[in-house]
Amino acid sequence: MKGESNMTANTAKTIGFVGIGVMGKSMAGHLMKAGHQVLVYNRTKQKAEDLVAQGAVWKDQVAELAAEADVIITMVGYPKDVEEVYLGEKGIIPHAKPGSYLIDMTTSKPSLAIKIYEEAKKRSLYSLDAPVSGGDVGAREARLTIMVGGDSEVFAAMEPIFALMGTNVILQGGPGAGHHTKMSNQIAIASNMIGVCEAIAYAKKAGLDPTNVLKSIEAGAAGSWSLSNLAPRMIAGNFAPGFYVKHIIKDISIALEAAKEMGLATPGLELSLSLYQELAAQGMEENGTQALIKWYDKHFGETV
Repeated sequence: MKGESNMTANTAKTIGFVGIGVMGKSMAGHLMKAGHQVLVYNRTKQKAEDLVAQGAVWKDQVAELAAEADVIITMVGYPKDVEEVYLGEKGIIPHAKPGSYLIDMTTSKPSLAIKIYEEAKKRSLYSLDAPVSGGDVGAREARLTIMVGGDSEVFAAMEPIFALMGTNVILQGGPGAGHHTKMSNQIAIASNMIGVCEAIAYAKKAGLDPTNVLKSIEAGAAGSWSLSNLAPRMIAGNFAPGFYVKHIIKDISIALEAAKEMGLATPGLELSLSLYQELAAQGMEENGTQALIKWYDKHFGETV
């Protein structure tokens, strides 16, 4: 289907958004503010009520949303959810109009993205995998990094839509390339989070004010998004989710599976998974990923 797309973002007046969670709600809101009609579906209707109050149109079924939308964006939880939403009997691909654009922004399996692409192509649908990074803050401020896999012509048609939600939007390659890029991102985050936690734990043990320490180290070579954005939450004891512990466990597991398929050893990733699984076993899977500091507080105490 390369080269067949003649639809632009300007003619994509109806956008369906499936998955109104911590990030999806803000992302759908930006599309509405830009003047697009937005249809919404979420398993828990209550989470979409604010958007509906602002003018979004609620749909009771994914199939109904798919049949009416020109562009369909999904931001759901797990690969099994992605597969059901796209390939299920009442899913997107069986019910979307020919010529529609399908954009999965969930962090999911590269192999599943390829499967969705191939099935979409059979029905004259255009598919992109486009996972994001930037957390709840990036979603609210429309500053997400968006990593895209798919055909270049389809990406070009949807680039104005992506620009409403993110500021760093890059086509990484063919189908699945967006998810492979997101796995690289999650690998870096998972290991970095251990370093951030250990830095804060060390500062506390040394009797320092961790907030003051942060002012020094975030401006130097140790600087990272997690250090600047999540370390302050750790220090304040704010574990509200920008990104859930249960979802980082999911992402790490996907990355480990893909790495093993390629014959790549990732010991840092394996360590991170074990720590997060311990948190989840203690009932913290609904916390934000910055709750990893609790592991250090439990094992080593907060002060000297």
